[in-house]
Amino acid sequence: MLSNMKIVSINIASPQKMQIGEQNISTGIYKTPVQDAELTEQGIQGDYIGNLRYHGGEDQAVYIYTTEDYDWWIDTLGRELPPGTFGENLTLSGFESASLHVGDRILIGDTTLETAPMMLEVTAPRIPCSTLSTRMEISNFVKHFAVAERPGAYCRVLETGAIHTGQDISLQPWMNGSVTLIELMRWHYGKPTDRDLKRALTTPLAERWRKMLEEEMVGS
Repeated sequence: MLSNMKIVSINIASPQKMQIGEQNISTGIYKTPVQDAELTEQGIQGDYIGNLRYHGGEDQAVYIYTTEDYDWWIDTLGRELPPGTFGENLTLSGFESASLHVGDRILIGDTTLETAPMMLEVTAPRIPCSTLSTRMEISNFVKHFAVAERPGAYCRVLETGAIHTGQDISLQPWMNGSVTLIELMRWHYGKPTDRDLKRALTTPLAERWRKMLEEEMVGS
């Protein structure tokens, strides 16, 4: 177990309006920290999801980002960025999101107890959109985010329960051969080989990604 692996912040949103070009949308990217929350199969109870086409659902129920990723952005942008700025549900500490593989599991709580800890399973990287650029107030931030390769991770919830700020977490690596979040992110902007696609499709991907990669195989 890596050191200082904890829940630093739990973040939820109420719907807010956002102007993107000529569109006026409802978004859940503006999140507020809370001390405690209920972790359900659909995500953090009480959190609003604005665009259900690309966010939310059981395969992308929780979005995580890490303090190590935040430290890099704070140094790069030269400004303070409080937890929740990237729209994540959970701000975690102890690792960088780029180190994660699809299928890795994040255990929340004391793993030495007889009761099962809460559990997340990594399913996909975040691909940035104009909502994030508007949130950051940087017109080309989508490009910066893609180049930085600090995607954060979408997760499905395997074990539900009550979570709280400061709670210990641990990582359980996917052991059956996997694909990194950075590989998936690069394939999104580039051209994966059939071998890459076949390897990715053996992992517990989010269904949105599975469908996209299957279509890529058919078209290759």
